Amino acid sequence: MIGDQIAGRGLRDSRVLAVMAWTPREWFLAPHLARSAYDDGPLPIGSGQTISQPYIVALMTGSLAPRRSDRILEIGTGSGYQTAILARLVRTVFTVERRPDLLVEAEERFRRLGLTNIQTRLGDGAAGWPEEAPFDGILVTAAAPRVPEPLLDQLAPEGRLVIPVGDLASQDLVILRRTNHGLEERRAGGVRFVPLISRLAFAEEQP
Repeated sequence: MIGDQIAGRGLRDSRVLAVMAWTPREWFLAPHLARSAYDDGPLPIGSGQTISQPYIVALMTGSLAPRRSDRILEIGTGSGYQTAILARLVRTVFTVERRPDLLVEAEERFRRLGLTNIQTRLGDGAAGWPEEAPFDGILVTAAAPRVPEPLLDQLAPEGRLVIPVGDLASQDLVILRRTNHGLEERRAGGVRFVPLISRLAFAEEQP
């Protein structure tokens, strides 16, 4: 996985590669999918959600440019795999999930892995976590038709926000950085994520 799927495609951040090599991806899947854990593609985790392709996890993590001192907000805990990767790279991860069954399973995985720098919340991810803002980085693991304003409001100066933007037919991975002159944007190519469901924002635009 590390050599062929990630480094072989040009992602060479040594910290990200080391953490992904350390993290047992099969722990984040149902037992019958364990043999497929390191395949080059997403896999179902229940409730209509997926664990992202390893390359995409590495791409999004690297695009966030995490530092050891960072406080990171993750929207969409899912299986907890991306959360666990981030937790090994930063000071604290605040992660929000709207499905209670997925959050309970993810919390158990964090305990098994001894990850104590993760705080979890059940709720609408588009609202972020205002009580803990600002964040050095925000990573969204579901696609939105546009960047939710609350997340932009919770981004610290020089903070980075990584989010898939688009609909079910077409999505781009967007990376925003807050500077003294406003938001800088770049795009890291096409992706395919499940939609970000929100009761607070763009609900009418969801399929």
